[in-house]
Amino acid sequence: MASRRRRSPRGLQLSLPLLLALLLLRPWPAAAHGGKYSREKNEPEPPAQREPGEEFRMEKLKQLWEKARRLHLSPVKLAELHADLKIQERDELNWKKLKIEGFDEDGEKEAKLVRNLNVILARYGLDGRKEAQLVHSNSLSDSTQDDGLGDPRLEKLWHKAKTSGKFSSEELDKLWKEFLHHKEKVAEYNVLLETLSRTEESYENAISPDLSQVKDDVLYSKHGELKDRLRSIHQGLDRLRRVSHQGYSPTAEFEEPRVIDLWDLAQSANFTEKELEALREELRHFEAKIEKHSHYQKQLEVSHQKLQHVESLGDSEHLSRSRERHALLQGRTQELGYKVKKHLQDLSSRISRARHNEL
Repeated sequence: MASRRRRSPRGLQLSLPLLLALLLLRPWPAAAHGGKYSREKNEPEPPAQREPGEEFRMEKLKQLWEKARRLHLSPVKLAELHADLKIQERDELNWKKLKIEGFDEDGEKEAKLVRNLNVILARYGLDGRKEAQLVHSNSLSDSTQDDGLGDPRLEKLWHKAKTSGKFSSEELDKLWKEFLHHKEKVAEYNVLLETLSRTEESYENAISPDLSQVKDDVLYSKHGELKDRLRSIHQGLDRLRRVSHQGYSPTAEFEEPRVIDLWDLAQSANFTEKELEALREELRHFEAKIEKHSHYQKQLEVSHQKLQHVESLGDSEHLSRSRERHALLQGRTQELGYKVKKHLQDLSSRISRARHNEL
């Protein structure tokens, strides 16, 4: 019996080449919908880029951050500014809560926040007067030893120390940081003094006689802060004179200028021996934190220089890796900078309270 051949329905017979062509043209679900083996699913997504100012909740701080980025400040200064603005934002948001609860009736906390912001503006040249920028004693500074210190007394002391032969190159670097720190303190004092003058003028123009007692309380507090800063400046100048003439003592407690300042103030405050010893240990940890921050600042500066070099070469793959490393270093530097400034603020407040309790 002849075998029967199965035939396709009329009109549906397809040749093998045509069938293959149709199969190749068919859209596959994995490619169309991003299946787990597709390129879209297995290639890492590029890191999300933050918009300028996204780091801050307050509009005025967003605008300051955007302005600083447009000024093309160095990566180290930008990281420092980021930490300062974070501290400022935290303090202002806390103040808003206090105000809602009925505190700060005399406006002193608000006035202090304004003064702090003015210092930040002057420090980073965001007030329109770049010549008033302050240096940073705990970071890589754009100021070199040839830039000058802006004070004949400091210039004379520095020249004497350099030519005395009492300092090694490492000790001269350490002493230069102390001179820069002193210059920064003087500049901050001048900013606060100018702010106080403007505040006094605004109070004099106030029409309400009921505000006279509030005015006196606020101005007294402001003058008290200025006196504390001026006393610290005099103490710092005395120390620079002593070190410049005698050299560093081998038994010196600390090396970082701001830690030295805090320790000098703490020794004249109303602390018990036990409290002073605990504070000494905390200051050691704080100095180590500052050194770690300085290390990351140096790494960030080196990373920035390398990134500029890679950008000039135009190697896209190498450029992507360099940008990723730079972003990680920048984030870590900003984080450490915030922690250092927050810790410094806490230590300064505690020592200041102890000094005032004694007075």
